[in-house]
Amino acid sequence: MRINGRDYRTIWLADDGWSVVVIDQTRLPHFFEVQSLETMPAAAAAIRDMIVRGAPLIGATGAYGMALAMRQDASDGAVAEAFTVLDATRPTAVNLRWALERMRRRLLAHPPAERAAAAYAEAAAIADEDAAVCSDIGDHGLGLIALRAAKAPRDRPFQILTHCNAGWLATVDWGTALAPIYKAHRQGIPVHVWVDETRPRNQGASLTAWELAREGVPHTVIVDNAGGHLMQHGMVDMCIVGTDRTTRTGDVCNKIGTYLKALAASDNGVPFYVALPSSTIDWRIADGLSEIPIEERAEHEVTHLTGLTEAGVLQTVQLTPAGSRAVNYGFDVTPARLVTGLITERGVCAASEAGIRGLFPEAEQAA
Repeated sequence: MRINGRDYRTIWLADDGWSVVVIDQTRLPHFFEVQSLETMPAAAAAIRDMIVRGAPLIGATGAYGMALAMRQDASDGAVAEAFTVLDATRPTAVNLRWALERMRRRLLAHPPAERAAAAYAEAAAIADEDAAVCSDIGDHGLGLIALRAAKAPRDRPFQILTHCNAGWLATVDWGTALAPIYKAHRQGIPVHVWVDETRPRNQGASLTAWELAREGVPHTVIVDNAGGHLMQHGMVDMCIVGTDRTTRTGDVCNKIGTYLKALAASDNGVPFYVALPSSTIDWRIADGLSEIPIEERAEHEVTHLTGLTEAGVLQTVQLTPAGSRAVNYGFDVTPARLVTGLITERGVCAASEAGIRGLFPEAEQAA
């Protein structure tokens, strides 16, 4: 994607050919800064501290973290240690485990002397594949938008509501839920996006809105609780969200608050689509509510808020009374029955085991 006249991905190799550069998403939207990762622990910290976030990008960063580890020590023990440290950083998004397992298989198939080169090659392949997959998701989602926009009222843009950030910042490029929107906008389809702020980290207000502004897509930031009201008044034509883990039966786990949007969409007859790469499908589990681990993050994210002062300084302030406790569940699960369809790199399918396996028949071996 294009930022300040330059094309960027969210992760790339530095000019030295081995250190890894990422966009520091904790500084957005007010400051566009990058960080250089030179060790596996630095990659783990970037994932854990949400310098990088979004399931596909977390997976790519984990892969490059394995490559950084191999530069220091390419023994079997080092492979195992890097896998364990990186895997422990974020529990909900399945792409991280998927990428790390793929890296481990590749590395253990080579002698130690060849592992660093193999690791960088495999990490680059994972990143390139993610960008291509997300572009394909955009193409399939574009077809849905075009079809529904043709039937929508002509006196206003096609209205899409999204939750959290599932754009190019959450992936290597293009994004998942935002990829169809970007492609529709570039095709000249008039679209407008309702952007949920997505408390407590405000990924919608800070990241999704920033992305859409860079691309020139009309959008409006709304508080998280406004979506139902908009749907009741016919102001939302479609919802598209991403997912950090999807069961083989079509349950989706996305940023906290997604389930409430799905309920409102169901009650108001608004199509609710989920965009995802197949690497986000966890073929091992069937019941999202009981089997997907839900990350609990620090209370501080709920009790405090960071923003830009009039003096141009980032400052964190406390919102809650001293002594009030907070709980911070990072994700919730939306049952498949509330999902109109899944937008994948191979097409759109029903949120069901039959629908998913219809697109990915080779998954019989993965379950």
